[in-house]
Formats: sequence, C-alpha cells, structure tokens
Amino acid sequence: MQSFDPDALGILACQRRGSFVRRQKDLKRIRTQMRADIQNMVNEINKSLELLRQRMGWETVKHRLEEFNARVEDPDLWNDPENAQKLMRERQSLIDAVEGHDNMQTELNDSIELIELGEMEDDQDVIKDAEAAIEALVKTAAAKELEALLNGEADANDTFLEVHSGAGGTESCDWASMLARMYVRWAEKSGYSVEMQSETPGEEAGIKSVTYKISGHNAYGWLKSESGVHRLVRISPFDSAAKRHTSFCSVWVYPVVDDNIDIEVNPADIRIDTYRSSGAGGQHVNTTDSAVRITHHPTGIVVTSSEKSQHQNRDIAMKALKSRLYQLELDRRNSAINEAHENKGDAGWGNQIRSYVLHPYQMVKDLRTGHETSDSKGVLDGDLDAFMAATLAMDVSGKSRAEATATD
Repeated sequence: MQSFDPDALGILACQRRGSFVRRQKDLKRIRTQMRADIQNMVNEINKSLELLRQRMGWETVKHRLEEFNARVEDPDLWNDPENAQKLMRERQSLIDAVEGHDNMQTELNDSIELIELGEMEDDQDVIKDAEAAIEALVKTAAAKELEALLNGEADANDTFLEVHSGAGGTESCDWASMLARMYVRWAEKSGYSVEMQSETPGEEAGIKSVTYKISGHNAYGWLKSESGVHRLVRISPFDSAAKRHTSFCSVWVYPVVDDNIDIEVNPADIRIDTYRSSGAGGQHVNTTDSAVRITHHPTGIVVTSSEKSQHQNRDIAMKALKSRLYQLELDRRNSAINEAHENKGDAGWGNQIRSYVLHPYQMVKDLRTGHETSDSKGVLDGDLDAFMAATLAMDVSGKSRAEATATD
C-alpha cells in the first residue's frame, strides 16, 4: 500500500484553497467591473431620457395632449381637411414621443430590477439577459436623443429627394439607379411613404435623374444631410475588360413646404413647358403632352412632374418649385447649410461628401464626419442611419467625430 506524507497533503490542500480563493476574487473583480460598465450604460440612458423630457416640455405634455384631444373631438374639425390632417399628425407625433419615452423608462426599470433579483439569487442567466437588454436600450435611447435634436424650422416636414447622374455616362446612370434604390429602401425601412414625381431613364441603363417625394415625420430632418456628391469606385459591369471605374452622382434634398407657409412666385419669373412623358409603350403609350416642366428664371431652378394628368403635374411641379425656393431661404438663414449647398457643385472630383468603394476593398466613408463601414452591401441596401446620425451629431456639436476624438 502506498503511503502519503501528511505534510505534503496539507501543502496540496492549501494550494488548492489558495487557487480557489484567487478564482473567487477574480470572479468578484470581473463582476464588479461588469456592474460598473452596466451602471455607466444606465447613466447614459438616464441622460438621454432627461434630454427627451426637456425637448418635449415634460411639464406641459399632459395639458397639450388634453388640448389636442379636445380639438380632435370638435365636429367642425374636418371642415378644413388639410388643417385637420396637420393637427392629427402633430397630436400623433406628441403621443409617439411620450410613449417612446415611457417605454424606454419602463424597460430600464425592469432590467435594473432583474439584475438585482439575479444577483440576490445568483442567477447568471437572468443577469446576462437583463444586461443585454440594457446594452440594446443604450442604442435606442441614443437614436431617440438624436431625433429629438431635429428641431429645425422644416425638419419635421416631408421632403423631396433628387438624384442626378454626373460624369461617366452609362456608369453614372447605373450609379444613379443604385443610389435611388438605396434611398427608397431606407425610406421603406424607416416607415416613410415614397412617391416618384419624375424620372428620366438613361440611354443604355440606369437613370439620368429621378425625383421622389418622401413623406413622414422628420423625413427632411434625417435626409437633409444627404445633399451632395456621392462617388462610386467599382469594377464596371459594362466594361468587357473588367477595369475599375469611378462614377459620380449628385443628390439634392429639400423640404416640402406646408400650405401655411406663403411662398410668392411671380408668373413673369417662370416658364411652363409641357411634353410627352415616357411610358411603357404599346397600349400604355402616352399620346398627350401631359408632363410638365417649370423653369424659374431668377434662380435657374428646374422642376418636372410626369404623372398622367397635366393638371396634377402642374400642381406637383409648382409645389416642388415653392419647396426649392423655400430651401434657398432656409440656406440664407443658415450659413452652414448654405455653404454645403454652394460647395456641392458639379457631380465630379473634389465635391464629394461620401465615397463608396467596392473594389479593390469594401468601404463606405463619409468625408465630412469620418464615419465609415466595410458593410457596403448593407449601406446600398438602405442602412444609412449611422451616417445620418453622425452628420446630425456633427451639426449639433459643430465638429466631426474625428475632431471630437482628437480634442478628447
């Protein structure tokens, strides 16, 4: 029978106890660090919620909702459908803001209680799930905080968005169609409605230009940062030699003017042309000059609409012209926006706001904020929120993320 040295057994037991104690201390230190990280996230969420309350005017929210509800119950409300719809949108916007705040506050409180309960019962699964919920809530609260900063004069309005092909012929026309699809996908994902106002197809592929009306709360506020020149670098699908090509397109975003904003247009300053809009051909071919083009001589602004009805096209084109003129007035009031539009220039080298590189590597980079991602497929499929948020944050702080990091 093998004999054991009692002293050696004692030393081994002490070593094991020491190792166990060290592991417990390590686990305690890790948990303490995790709790500190979670507490920092909770603090960030509370700061975002406080900002939301300030933006909403939390002290008067209940009174304003009561006023809205009283006006909605007025039987004469719908005698003026346009004002009625505006009132309903404002009421729903306030309701959504309050519900969004309350839902985040409830979710935060529930997650904190679950963490405390999990720690009391030493249930790591419950703690892990609650911490994951708080991590997700940080992003939601940050997005709502940014949205609350959309308080410009026309930020809440619907918007027109134009895409124009630049230098590059067929390549550029194809790039214009890709950008148009990107914005339509973003709008649909964001819950906005999209109406095509006019489109000019390319000679071989893609489009030369397209105009959309994008409707929904804060549509202009989010999309206004997309005005500028967008550059694409890729292997051309139209080049049999498979060479790399660079294409440019310009994007212009301007708000839809509310009917209560009076924009005067002197009839002597405009020229209205009618022409035959393009169609599918065959029995669907358009045989009347129903499309409308309006040229504003003092500014050189040109707007078009190519629906089936000429009367409808005149109305749409005139609204678009007034929106463009209103945008010019907004630009004059805001020197930063004005400078951005002046620098937009032609769709070509030196005027870019964002670069989309698909070859020899994958990268989309905003040249104003420095924000970038290698998920070019996701961006072209409408994942633009991070880029818009970075630009909005830059506009609020007055400096880019890269500058802010360097300062810190």
